[in-house]
Amino acid sequence: MARDRMFKVLNRAHGVVVRLTGGRLGWRAAGMPVLEVITIGRRSGRPHTLRLTSPLREGSTIVLVASRGGDDRDPDWFLNICANPQVQVRARGEQWRSMRGRPATADERGRLWPAVVANRWYRGYETKTQRVIPLILLEPELTG
Repeated sequence: MARDRMFKVLNRAHGVVVRLTGGRLGWRAAGMPVLEVITIGRRSGRPHTLRLTSPLREGSTIVLVASRGGDDRDPDWFLNICANPQVQVRARGEQWRSMRGRPATADERGRLWPAVVANRWYRGYETKTQRVIPLILLEPELTG
């Protein structure tokens, strides 16, 4: 529970930094772009805004890493996306856009994971846990 509170406090503080600096700070972390993501709570049904790093993009697909800092549990945002894949995403200087999230297949994860752990933070997180750290692929919503 203390770790849950820590993640929530850090996320709120990050949001305050972005707002107080007019977006000049807070859009990069550990050498990666930061995205604002709105998920829908799987139990509450309420929107939750968080900031996540995105180590990779493949065309219009954004890759997120459900590392939770190397914790043995999946992050709430990952469970929320699994329950309700519709999310809103915004990168620095961009408008909010609708996307659908889904866990990467085993083959996709196998292909993408080496590029993810090229970042030392994720490599370190991998060594802290016994679980397989999932990847979420955010894909544009199809319109029409």
